[in-house]
Amino acid sequence: MHRLARTGGTAGLLRWLAGRTEGWAGLVGPDGTVLHAAARTAGAMVPDVAELVAEGASALTERGVQAYSVDTGAYTALLFPLGVPSPGVGDPGAPVLAVVTPRPVAAGLATLLADVVLPLSLCLQAETLERKRRRVDLAESRGREAVLHLLMTGQLSIAQQVAGALRPRLPDPVRVCVVECSGGGRDEVARVCVDADGGRSWIVRCPVYARHLILVMPAEAEAPEPGAVPPDETVAARVGDCVVGVSEPVPLADTATGYRQAFHALAVARELPTRHARFGVSPDSALVVGPAGHRWADELLNPLLTHVPRRAQDPGSQELLATAASWLAFSSHATGHLKVHRNTLAARLRLIGELLGLDLHRLADQAALDLALRVRSTPAPACTPEPARSGSLASGTSRAAGGLDAILVRPAVRDWADQQLAPVLGAEETLRTWVRCEGRIGPAAAELGISVPGARKRLTRLETVLQRSLLRPPSARYDLWLALRSRDLTAAA
Repeated sequence: MHRLARTGGTAGLLRWLAGRTEGWAGLVGPDGTVLHAAARTAGAMVPDVAELVAEGASALTERGVQAYSVDTGAYTALLFPLGVPSPGVGDPGAPVLAVVTPRPVAAGLATLLADVVLPLSLCLQAETLERKRRRVDLAESRGREAVLHLLMTGQLSIAQQVAGALRPRLPDPVRVCVVECSGGGRDEVARVCVDADGGRSWIVRCPVYARHLILVMPAEAEAPEPGAVPPDETVAARVGDCVVGVSEPVPLADTATGYRQAFHALAVARELPTRHARFGVSPDSALVVGPAGHRWADELLNPLLTHVPRRAQDPGSQELLATAASWLAFSSHATGHLKVHRNTLAARLRLIGELLGLDLHRLADQAALDLALRVRSTPAPACTPEPARSGSLASGTSRAAGGLDAILVRPAVRDWADQQLAPVLGAEETLRTWVRCEGRIGPAAAELGISVPGARKRLTRLETVLQRSLLRPPSARYDLWLALRSRDLTAAA
């Protein structure tokens, strides 16, 4: 019995009892509801067993006795309460062990059932506590996920209020770390992360990728002590099958930027023997657009920011902004991030496209919207006025991307574009073709005249060269479109 209690729990004990009694064994609620049951074989179901045990459980509860039996023509039902009663008072809410066995009852069966009551009670209590623990863990996980979602959508004050009820408190500034674990290993890796930094990091199970953990870690203001190993490197060293990508230090309000950087670093880390990489590509495109870029972003997003839903149940402007940001970051996986149905996501995207006058199936418009959202969440820097320009620019883009052309020829943006593309200059055919094909591998492979696996291998190598994620969202395809467009405009001017 004790071996079964340790290895099989309630279900194992009931199956063993059903075999020993050559009949039926189960746990029954005080009202006669069968909670768990097992029969010796599929064909050994006792006729009218539910009615029989319900009658016995009702009588047992009414009389407050410690055992009860009910005889029929061919079977005997034996019932024992599992609860530990107070002196002189039975526990009316305790489940009842019920066994239905053929007559005559085997000698010593009543003693056997009395002996099994204690291990069965302990198993049931342990399983109940485990279910409650899982519910608590799930509630905490959802709470942390909600805080991360608020941070990713720029709602810093609300995120800090919600996080105040949990531990640890949100640090500022932060490094965002993405840890890719083996299947089912997130809980163990989370424990390693807690040990590595003393529980100072905010650890969230990624709602989009089932193998990812997201850590919002304090960015050390001072140089680490000699010999000290950063927590992210400790995790990569201690967990043999995980991969770690880490962002640059960013303000807490820029957690979304930190996440994108960490995700790009993760793509690089997969190809390194250390399985660890820190983001090393510099500045975000939103930082180089200047005041004119902020004016362009405000103008583009104004219909969305001022949108008033016709019905109370329709999404408002903030919900649509969050939907757009999530979809641009995670593509179809945004349903898991936003916890909405795919039809709901599709309807919201149609509305966003109509409000902004964008075709969200086109990479050019996606890149324009992504940049506008990032610019809006970035404080406007003090920039010198843009120099006057002459000449016309190549078109062929939508209104949104066309308005963006004037921003992409700024000297600071051209320098940014050169920095992004420097690792592939002179060998950018695959990249240009992939971007021209809207970031789709199949059409790009056909245009290049190679197989789809071949195109995928080329793009995987480009991920390592560019130190950016291309094949999995969040992808660098928006920044690459902007960089290539900036270089083409400069060449045509």
